[in-house]
Amino acid sequence: MKRISIKLMAVLAVLMFGAFFSVNEVAAEENKAPAMSISISPVSKVLQLSENTTYEDKFKISNNGASAMKFEVYAAPYSYSYSETTDSYQLGFNNQNTYTQITRWITFKDTSGNWVEKATFTAEPGTQVEVSYKISTPASIPAGGQYAVLFAHTISDNAGGSGIKTEASPGLVVFGRADGETILSGESSDLKISDLLKVDNEEKRIINGSAKVKNTGNVDFIAAGTLKVTGIFGNVYYETPANSTRSKASVIPEAELEISDSWDNTSYFGLFNVSWTVTYGNGQSETISQIILIMPLPIIILMISLLTIITIWIIISIRKRKERRSRFMM
Repeated sequence: MKRISIKLMAVLAVLMFGAFFSVNEVAAEENKAPAMSISISPVSKVLQLSENTTYEDKFKISNNGASAMKFEVYAAPYSYSYSETTDSYQLGFNNQNTYTQITRWITFKDTSGNWVEKATFTAEPGTQVEVSYKISTPASIPAGGQYAVLFAHTISDNAGGSGIKTEASPGLVVFGRADGETILSGESSDLKISDLLKVDNEEKRIINGSAKVKNTGNVDFIAAGTLKVTGIFGNVYYETPANSTRSKASVIPEAELEISDSWDNTSYFGLFNVSWTVTYGNGQSETISQIILIMPLPIIILMISLLTIITIWIIISIRKRKERRSRFMM
């Protein structure tokens, strides 16, 4: 019996050790850094551009993954293109226009010290690579804004066991302001206030405001919306915070974007005075207002029922009075 107990204890000890080792192995696997993780710093740059001038700067690429990473850097246009499907402008990186000429003026210093349109680098795990870029403007440049994205695109040499290539392309957005006449103007359209909002493909009773803003000038501007909800006695239930970013958007020339805001904690019952103000361009603004009644469906049904009953009662009372008068006259 003692021998059996000793053997049993030994087997249990081995099993416990194996389980402990497996748990730690899984935990170590879960905490392990991903195979590939890339980031760029900074994410934006604002420049004042002049003719026939060279600007040099740098950005950093960080390899936060567990394996070596190969990537290439290049410049692409930063613009918007109109989509008939969604009736809106979609961000794109292939549309060349007057405001994306800067992409032709950008070069990168490769590992040999040469300035090229595309450069390839390798970053070891947990390290940063500093990339130098140069913007050389020609003797004549168009006035207004110039916009580009400096991409760092990872290069995947093999697909691995899954058969799926893992790639990423973080980018640094360059906002250039060229010397010359600056036209800061825009226009708004489709200002709307509603008490229905689609959330996860389901309509909910949420007070919201929306609008489209188009840039009709030659430099970018910030379009912002302010939603204000007050009660019948003037108490403020909601107002878009001044530091809020969700109702703001940077609109580049020739683009049109939609901005919106909502009172996410809209009350289930109440009568509200709602105003929606949109500001854009050179201090331009437009405001609309609307009174909205929020009432649960059961209360609406109850009120309709009561109103129907009262109406029927009034009609019956009037008929009875008429009958009494007619009898009295006879």
